[in-house]
Amino acid sequence: MSEVVRIGLLGHGTVGTAFAELIAGGADEIAVPAGRRPEIVGVLRRSEGAFGEILERSEIVVELIGGIDPAREYVLAALRAGRHVVTANKQLVAQHGEELFEAAREAGVQLRFEAAVAGVVPVIRVIQESLAATEITKVFGIVNGTTNFILSEMANTGASYEEVLARAQELGYAEADPTEDVGGADAAAKMAILARLAFHTQVSLADVSYEGITEIQPDDLAYAKELGLSLKLLGVAERIDEGISVRVFPCFLYRGHPLAPIEGPFNAVMVEAPTITEITMSGPGAGGVETATAVLGDVVSILAGEAPVHQLRRELPAIDDVASSFYLHLEVADRPGVLARIADVLGRNEISVQSVVQRGLGDDARLVMVLHGCPERYFYAALAEIGKLDFLRAAPRAIRVIEEEFV
Repeated sequence: MSEVVRIGLLGHGTVGTAFAELIAGGADEIAVPAGRRPEIVGVLRRSEGAFGEILERSEIVVELIGGIDPAREYVLAALRAGRHVVTANKQLVAQHGEELFEAAREAGVQLRFEAAVAGVVPVIRVIQESLAATEITKVFGIVNGTTNFILSEMANTGASYEEVLARAQELGYAEADPTEDVGGADAAAKMAILARLAFHTQVSLADVSYEGITEIQPDDLAYAKELGLSLKLLGVAERIDEGISVRVFPCFLYRGHPLAPIEGPFNAVMVEAPTITEITMSGPGAGGVETATAVLGDVVSILAGEAPVHQLRRELPAIDDVASSFYLHLEVADRPGVLARIADVLGRNEISVQSVVQRGLGDDARLVMVLHGCPERYFYAALAEIGKLDFLRAAPRAIRVIEEEFV
């Protein structure tokens, strides 16, 4: 029999239960690549277990409680006691990562968190191990399965956001309180983690600007189809000159983009660097068994050897003003000269138009434009001016567009 490695499990919800079942059903198989046979020696949940006793009996602590407190206290205590730690807690790593990394370095133990970002998609392992010596310039993708399911269903069925959200909750893709997902905070925490690893600079959750999908309308998606576009909630972390930009926002993609066909509760992440061009990874982004599989992969990695120490290498300031293309939706009075006045505003702000769709609705009309890339401050200055025009029937709606097609 292989030597046993003792695991303390904190949390026994959906993911914790799935993880325990994977250990129970596959311990002998895990022992083949890992060299040791995993065994859960204690479980902490509301009605069972004491953290101190579990810590004393464990070599590896798996934290699946979620949230910040008491997870932070337990993880720090485990690291400082010389225990390796695996966590799926994105908010904990995004908000307190530097404190956790330092505790792991000082104790000479590993802190693994693959399941905190993109489910079973091994983006963290690729960035911190396979591409450890590569100067990454950009990491971006779909890192929230809930919003990707909602946007896919809205586009495919024409249903409203509220209708599709209810469907997502019925299927278990969305929580009873989906605010963190649909508002963009979940994706923002994941992008803070990826940016920290990719660029070796301190990135906190406060450094990430984010928007959600709650204001997206079905007609935006209908017009987008005419223009050959699909909508995703995108997370983007990129080097710009001597700084970085980390953002989350709804974004239209052309059909030739590798992320455009990713639908339902799937995630996909792209990594770009001069020496590799680009790598795209995709797979299930949520689910108990899927997340538990990523957690188990981290346990096997701990048994296999040393992990990166996540040492900071540089200080990169945040860049606020970046260049973007935009989709612009305008409801206007149907009368002569409207398009010319809008074009004048755009032209004076150095913005050119790529395509236009116009539809008449009795006395009203809708203008839908895709604009070429420009500094975002130019666009928002133009948008403020357009919003004051007397023929506008509703507030303008704007969504970013990625022009790259990778054809």
